[in-house]
Amino acid sequence: MGDAGPEMARERFAALLAPVIDVVRDRTLDDALKARLEAHLPANGEAFLAIERACHAAIAAGWMCTEGGGQRRFGRIFEPSAALGGFSVDVVDITELVGNHHRHPTGEIDMIMPVTPGARFDGCGPGWLVYPSGSAHRPTVGGGRALVLYLLPERRIEWTRAA
Repeated sequence: MGDAGPEMARERFAALLAPVIDVVRDRTLDDALKARLEAHLPANGEAFLAIERACHAAIAAGWMCTEGGGQRRFGRIFEPSAALGGFSVDVVDITELVGNHHRHPTGEIDMIMPVTPGARFDGCGPGWLVYPSGSAHRPTVGGGRALVLYLLPERRIEWTRAA
């Protein structure tokens, strides 16, 4: 992200997300969307890798994943907006952790970026995971450390006590 201040870096980061938003805007969150993301933005493709590099640079620069600590650092990058297709954007940096159970009233899109080779998020390696509306889970990283960028339609998430 260069040596620009955090606001300029955020603007550049938003520009990197534009291809993702183009693919997901106004789409149903389902397996077809996951396949569409994998086809248009594969984990080994330049757009995906540019976002991944930008996440690492932003964490190193100290403006991304500034909350939490230990095995889980996180932070909201953007609130929902028309430019982002109504999605909020968060990034979490997780190492070997089972997170808090939550429900996705409107779904969730996850961009999985293993830091440790072989690390998996909810059983998935590098790439995309799409949770449909009404789904729920305990976000889990095993096999090391991973960054996960997630998009929440309308920033909707419900923390639950369910297993």
